[in-house]
Amino acid sequence: MFEGKSVSVVISTYREKMSIRQCVDDFFATGVVDEVVVVDNNSEEGTVDEIKKTKAVLIHETNQGYGYGYQTGLKHAKSDLIVMCEGDGTFLADDILKFLIYSKEVQLVQGSRTCSTMILSGANMGIALKYGNYLVAKIAEFLFFSSAPHLSDCGCTYRLLSREAYEQIKPYFRENHSAFGFELSLLALRAGISMVEVPIRYQKRIGKSSVTGSMYKTFTLGSYMFFLCFYHLFQNLFTYNISKHVDKQVNKQVAYEK
Repeated sequence: MFEGKSVSVVISTYREKMSIRQCVDDFFATGVVDEVVVVDNNSEEGTVDEIKKTKAVLIHETNQGYGYGYQTGLKHAKSDLIVMCEGDGTFLADDILKFLIYSKEVQLVQGSRTCSTMILSGANMGIALKYGNYLVAKIAEFLFFSSAPHLSDCGCTYRLLSREAYEQIKPYFRENHSAFGFELSLLALRAGISMVEVPIRYQKRIGKSSVTGSMYKTFTLGSYMFFLCFYHLFQNLFTYNISKHVDKQVNKQVAYEK
């Protein structure tokens, strides 16, 4: 609980057998987390046994993919504030306090791993990865300048969103794989959801990533994120403006209540 609001943490796991238990325990140890929802997304053998040793709520999602896992986890989260995080040891649980402090002012708080002083020893954040994330983030900031805050990391998967923000954008989720996190950010920009980015600590992963462990997969994902920026801009301008739809829904609700 944080200032009267309940807090859920959502984690989808695939190759995190060696780190998932500690990750869950660390979040509960912060004293502000009410529930941790862990989605078993066809994880390696023994992972479920580790999860069952914690107080986490265990959910199974057989459709393989980052987006599938986190969308399932978000659906099961019950709290007012929802935090998305990896279970691979790259992020630190107590950085959640940064997100919570800013949640008093905005509906979406995104982490950034591109601040040099926050990149810890052994972290997988070389020059190409760092500035590739920075470049795509800046393109999104430029294209959605009317609603975008300062952005510097399009690929960070540690973030917080309010229940209201989640309910606004969840009907528009389409990405079921690695680009889901960035899609969520772009949908928030399209909907005019208030957001801010905060620097967080980033450290060495425990085990091997199924995406960033491969330069080819990393480049392919980065290129696709670049495409998504312009796709969502086109959708917003010419096909479907989410913010106008949200405004209409709010006006209908106000009229109904009167």
